[in-house]
Amino acid sequence: MERVARVVRRYVDAGRYPGAVTVVAQRDQVLLFEAYGRSDVERDRAMTTDTIFRIYSMTKPIVSLGLMQLYEDGLFQLDDPVVKYLPALGRPKVYDADGLRESSREMTVRDLLMHTSGLAASNGKHPVSQLYREAGLAGMDSDAPLSELPGRLAGLPLQAEPGTRWIYGISTDLVGLLCEVIGGQPLDEYLRTRIFEPLGMTDTGFSVPEASISRFAATYGYDDGGFKLTDDPLTSAYTRPRTFLSGVAGLVSTAGDYLRFTRMLAGGGSLDGVRVIGPRTLRFMTTNHLPGGQDLAAYADFGGETKRAGQGFGLGFGVLLDPTVAQTIGTPGEYFWGGMASTAFFVSPADELAVVFLTQLRPSASYPIRRELRAAVYASLTD
Repeated sequence: MERVARVVRRYVDAGRYPGAVTVVAQRDQVLLFEAYGRSDVERDRAMTTDTIFRIYSMTKPIVSLGLMQLYEDGLFQLDDPVVKYLPALGRPKVYDADGLRESSREMTVRDLLMHTSGLAASNGKHPVSQLYREAGLAGMDSDAPLSELPGRLAGLPLQAEPGTRWIYGISTDLVGLLCEVIGGQPLDEYLRTRIFEPLGMTDTGFSVPEASISRFAATYGYDDGGFKLTDDPLTSAYTRPRTFLSGVAGLVSTAGDYLRFTRMLAGGGSLDGVRVIGPRTLRFMTTNHLPGGQDLAAYADFGGETKRAGQGFGLGFGVLLDPTVAQTIGTPGEYFWGGMASTAFFVSPADELAVVFLTQLRPSASYPIRRELRAAVYASLTD
């Protein structure tokens, strides 16, 4: 594991990242759990293994799994129209350069889990994204409760026909709302009772308790090869109760907590004798659901971002289809995702492997550390 640790230390020592926590686990062993650098450079706080991070889009797999627990309970079907549970959403029209047009079909629950709903991203460059911002749909920064989201979206068009394009937008916010509506609890309580408490994820939630603020990392933005402070942990909005419980990017967590989540995944849905999802459901979620076995390069609308060739998408998880096409070492069937502040995880069921990397530098595309870590981890395995 020294090779893996060196990759991270090199970035921190060069002043590219303030610090990071890196975890590698295989089977029942934690092979590497290292905190390196600073969690708060301005206050000279050392990074620790229990530092709390904004995990941003690593929220999505957790919330998606939460909804699929309700699927296992027989409370909905994947081809159910979303409007069945969120009637205020109505049937949005589709944006077209020549005007708005009727959609050919309604979005389904699976569309939300797959990001094929046609919903845009509030921070995107598409004209629909601009309409979202003008309507006050700033996601995590919204003062409105999650329950108001369908009504706000009802008068806005879709970026694409449901089921026709993979668009990394706000779909998972509606996944979180479905957890509330179908599960009968606010999203924070639902996740706490169904996932966090059963797995012992004691530091994961939508805000940081006052007693834990000293462990909360600062967030930085890329600045000419270095970084500058963008969110002070003492004044961050995460230190106060959140109104908008975002399934897209709202959670904070620690490496230890997220390790428990990933080890549960690697264990087929259970950890330490506690099962939170069925193994067949999990395999279904981590199978590529893109039509015709396509990869994201063929099916996605990235708006200029990396094309992700050789990678598919399931229900809340990216899936490695072909390492030779992806041009990165890995085992087919590996599933993964990352967050806006350069965080990442991946799980390889065939290797019984779970990897978690947490830092706090935006944007995630600042450096290719995810690919470099994957290469270092796989190169370290000898079986």
